[in-house]
Amino acid sequence: MELYFTRHGKTQWNNERRFQGAKGDSPLLAESLAEIKLLGQHLKDIPFEKIYASTAPRAMKTAQGILAELNYQSEIIYNAGLRELGLGKLEGQLIDEMTERYPTELHNLRYALDQYDPSVFNGEKIEAALARIETVVSDAVMQNKGPLLFVGHGASLTAAIQWLAGKELGQLREMGGLVNNSLSVMTTSEPENLTPFKLTKWNDASFLGDQSSLDALL
Repeated sequence: MELYFTRHGKTQWNNERRFQGAKGDSPLLAESLAEIKLLGQHLKDIPFEKIYASTAPRAMKTAQGILAELNYQSEIIYNAGLRELGLGKLEGQLIDEMTERYPTELHNLRYALDQYDPSVFNGEKIEAALARIETVVSDAVMQNKGPLLFVGHGASLTAAIQWLAGKELGQLREMGGLVNNSLSVMTTSEPENLTPFKLTKWNDASFLGDQSSLDALL
């Protein structure tokens, strides 16, 4: 079974370098609609059995935009388990300002998730985000024959894909973070056991040309 993963399109807060998180949201940029269309065209011949999307509006609209370009129609299932990592008091705040205020915590969020402690700003633990996303993916694998598409978010999806591939907490950011509308692919040959998940493509944005350039953690 093939599992495809993408991050939502670029948003106003991405452009302003603001944290969005699980509860924050902002409109997709006009330019992101073109990128979503390019992604959909890149995937147009894949007969997705289901598309699973975060319930955040930016992810929902991304999933809808992709579906509009596909040659095979598919049902979109919206699931809150795919939402972004909860960032508590950071949501909506400027990244640069918050990095000055919480240098250790935000360094660990980017580079050392095994040491990440978000309690000072009432954020969600990475283990909790991994558990909810893994549940969504595992349930989807058990319930379908595939291929499947998952539309999620930068920080949480970056970590979850690497976690499913067998990495430890401290290794989840070693390959960097997902850029908007990039494509990652995993396969599983034993869905009844939910293992192994093999990462066959990571963070590919070649089909977007030079348009994909925003920081992968925004």
